[in-house]
Amino acid sequence: MTADFLAVRGIRKSFGPVEVLHGVDLDLAAGTITALLGENGAGKSTFVRILAGDHRPDEGTISVDGKASSFHGVGDARQAGIRLIAQEIADAPTLTVAENIVLGTWPTKRGLLDPRAMNRMARDALDLLGADLPLTAKVANLRLGERQIIEIARATIGASKCIIFDEATAALSDAEARKLFQLIRRLAKRGVAVLYITHRLDEVFALADRVCVLRDGRVSLDRPTTQVDPEQVIEAMVGRAIAHSRHSVPASSPSARAILEAERLGSDAFSDISFSLRPGEILGMYGKVGSGVQELSASLVGASSFDRGALLLDGKPVRFRNPAEAIDASIGHLPADRATEGLLRTMTLAENLSAPSWSRLSRCGMLRAERLSAAYSRWHRELRIKAEPTGTQTITELSGGNQQKVLLGRWLEAGSRILVLAEPTRGVDVGARQEIYRVLADLASKGHAIIIATSDYEDINAVASRALVLVRGQLIAEIPHDRISTETLTEAAGGGVHA
Repeated sequence: MTADFLAVRGIRKSFGPVEVLHGVDLDLAAGTITALLGENGAGKSTFVRILAGDHRPDEGTISVDGKASSFHGVGDARQAGIRLIAQEIADAPTLTVAENIVLGTWPTKRGLLDPRAMNRMARDALDLLGADLPLTAKVANLRLGERQIIEIARATIGASKCIIFDEATAALSDAEARKLFQLIRRLAKRGVAVLYITHRLDEVFALADRVCVLRDGRVSLDRPTTQVDPEQVIEAMVGRAIAHSRHSVPASSPSARAILEAERLGSDAFSDISFSLRPGEILGMYGKVGSGVQELSASLVGASSFDRGALLLDGKPVRFRNPAEAIDASIGHLPADRATEGLLRTMTLAENLSAPSWSRLSRCGMLRAERLSAAYSRWHRELRIKAEPTGTQTITELSGGNQQKVLLGRWLEAGSRILVLAEPTRGVDVGARQEIYRVLADLASKGHAIIIATSDYEDINAVASRALVLVRGQLIAEIPHDRISTETLTEAAGGGVHA
């Protein structure tokens, strides 16, 4: 029987008058992998930040190796052997790979940084992960997935006894995700207690020994994964059973006039891409990190560029120099990185939703609160946004799924005919995913033309009329509506961690 490294009892935490955690208990045994799930707003982030020393609980106890512990900061938690790998990248872009990996544990010799020791530590950490990154490369020049690997490598340095992974595969390719799973299993075999936070049920059953679910700040399920099935986990998360039905969004008739066409588009990230998009359909673009899917979608809205081929809008050639020109052409865009590229973080829901329409809603150059509020209220009920109907809350107060609905409302208020959505359900829980799928299917039924550019096959399975599969910048397959499945997608993409 494995011993508990970490024993948490009766953890409570409030922010102002709102209690977020209502007495959470959790045991993390050395050498085991525990998956932590819950809808956005269930209290996961608050709970793990208490474990990592970033927050202090109002009540409750934390025992490490059988001894009562009190963390007054992140340093105390790290001293106890607990490391959190947060979903948001927290690296130093101007430093090298090696320097980033040893951040916080600089090796010194006679009071000065020891470059040889630093490179040895960094290389050992990367070797453990099975990654091969140039130690002298500036982190700012790396892909998001490579930067995630550096975050993970940093956490393995030193006497880490408990590592918390928060949505660790969100930015990784299939190959990188496979290596991560192998690393996590090796860490567990070495006696590390792993807490793995994810929204993906397939990852839970592929990786975890135990699953713990938080709902409304309480533990609603805590059992070995061999004793539960996905439906039980979902019900524990949302408090009810959810039907995972495929929304019926059939492809438009080939004789219907295309609203957007690509003719042999090419750039450094993709080449020779042709497709057409018609009103009332949802075109899925599927591919993992490095496939060119995100670069292709960005080039359609002027956020990136193509240097070969042609893009036609209503049969006429167009080339958007920036997203503002695409907006003027009635094309709305959800970027993959919602937090940094989509949200106006200090502004209200009404201000965020109406942002592209400010010029239309202003009077004599001045924005009027009642007009912004009226714009928000038009979509609050339609999109089932779980927030105050006034739109006066700051957008960062909402869960990821509701933030995404506000950003969708932004383009509906602007009257966009075409929607280009990059990773529309990244970081979104099971219940909110189904709501977003419902919204997209409804929009397609009303004649909107939608592109989903995603590395998540669930998005394609749920709503795509047909799917384009890209691998290393090449269009490998076009899968019709009646053949879309996890198997056909992963087979076309060359297999994957979830295949």
